[in-house]
Amino acid sequence: MKVLGINAIFHDPAAALIVDGQVVAAAEEERFSRRKHGKRPVPFSAWELPELSAAWCLRHAGLRPDDLDAVAYSFDPALCGNLADTGLRDPSDPMRVDYANRAPQFLAEALPGLDPQQVRFVPHHVAHAASAALAAPPDGGDTAVLVLDGRGEAASHLAGVYHDGELRPLASQRLPHSLGLLYEDLTRHLGFLHSSDEYKVMALASYGRPRFLPQLRELVRATGDGGFRVERIDWTALTKPRAADADMTDDHADLASSVQTRLEEVLLDLARWTYDAAGGPATLTMAGGVALNCVANARIAAEGPFQRVWVQPAAGDAGTALGAALHVARDGGPVTAMAGADLGRGWSDEELEAELRRAALPYSRPASIAAEAAEVLARNGIVAWYQGRSEYGPRALGHRSLLAHPGDRDTTARMNDVKGREQFRPIAPMVRAERFADVFEGVYPSPYMLFVHRVRPEWTERIPAVVHVDGTARVQTVHREQEPLVAQMLAEFERRTGLPVVVNTSLNTAGRPMVDTPREAMELFGSAPVDLLAMGPFAVHRAGAFASGGAAHGGPASDAAAGGGR
Repeated sequence: MKVLGINAIFHDPAAALIVDGQVVAAAEEERFSRRKHGKRPVPFSAWELPELSAAWCLRHAGLRPDDLDAVAYSFDPALCGNLADTGLRDPSDPMRVDYANRAPQFLAEALPGLDPQQVRFVPHHVAHAASAALAAPPDGGDTAVLVLDGRGEAASHLAGVYHDGELRPLASQRLPHSLGLLYEDLTRHLGFLHSSDEYKVMALASYGRPRFLPQLRELVRATGDGGFRVERIDWTALTKPRAADADMTDDHADLASSVQTRLEEVLLDLARWTYDAAGGPATLTMAGGVALNCVANARIAAEGPFQRVWVQPAAGDAGTALGAALHVARDGGPVTAMAGADLGRGWSDEELEAELRRAALPYSRPASIAAEAAEVLARNGIVAWYQGRSEYGPRALGHRSLLAHPGDRDTTARMNDVKGREQFRPIAPMVRAERFADVFEGVYPSPYMLFVHRVRPEWTERIPAVVHVDGTARVQTVHREQEPLVAQMLAEFERRTGLPVVVNTSLNTAGRPMVDTPREAMELFGSAPVDLLAMGPFAVHRAGAFASGGAAHGGPASDAAAGGGR
């Protein structure tokens, strides 16, 4: 069975392809269009489809639109009912529903040859749930699922349990009550871009004190039946709003801390209720934009009743493309858990070399690109690491990454300068799985960087660049079986420095999607102070590429330096 999943209705448009139960491809439209988040989350953008990513998914699998058995669209307009009943006040919201109703025709136009009758609507939160529970590594028993985001058709939350691949809903919270919209409103009040910059608020929260918690506990609360209430909050009565270009104050940090803490408390209540209602399963899987809050995830794992917590790496709306496809594909038989997040575009060594030649960059092909990168990192250089297929979801996981030395206190400011980011934002570490417990405490494994971990006291001074102000780090565990090249690079770095950790942040600059193509990788390398571009097996050193009179000025590289490159 061949099923193409589509997310388009709110934001982060994406496409995913399931063939005979296997996840073949998944990619976000932003990586193709180069528009951050693909589009703005407004009703009149609902007609915009992930045309480029959908076409690539089919091309990658050698399929045509008429080869598909179904197209799964992660929104069901029939569930919207009377929008006025939701309490939301967007007068143009009916436009979103109208566009969703016409999605089969839009898709048939975007993918010539597709039969509109093949399009199936999948409820938004069911798609989120499937993206978590059906994609997670199986544990042999029932799996609980908790979905929380800004909104779906008429709800903002779903709790359920999967038995033999079938979802049994347990609770759902109708709008306007929404923990996701609560966090979006706070993001907007603090001068950031909502449905985009919520992770900045999470980082800011660590700098504040939760002194507004008593007021928030009255306004935001679990109801004891699997749901919750979020009353209207007068943010200006708590702090003055911040303009986007204004300084951050202690009051702003305190408000972020207060909302973050209350969010964690309510999520814990919901997780405990779900555990009891689901019959006490060992595993909780999570999705929805709120599940990208790695601080809350870590608290659920530490204080909640579940033995394991697994969070979908593309937990936001992009992941509903995968979830919708899995939900529909399940009708044709069992589906297989996703093996990793590297589901996007990739290029062969021959194609990468052709791109380097076309750009007239002097390059070499060292015996080991992992050792070459480790040597640059050990000398406190910055490495643009471009390997394999791109990641699905918002985290760079060793395929489109910027790497740096964790032992230099100045690395955090330096990397934020390179990327054009706010200086209060932390940078994250990657560590070989076998060395995790020596350095960190908390959830293991953590291959998708979706939990925070306490840094062991004896390591805080040795890897200061990755230790946040609260003593935690958002860790990626690197497993040799899944990521052999990254594991080798980490081992080579430790052999040179004694440090098992490397800084890992996304290969992009502020406000832009992660680099996806070789050309984009070379453009970033040329415009940012990066010392090495490690692209596939090839190495491009800044000193050689931009030496006076060298290839940076259009001249050919020497055969010795280029290893046969132009």
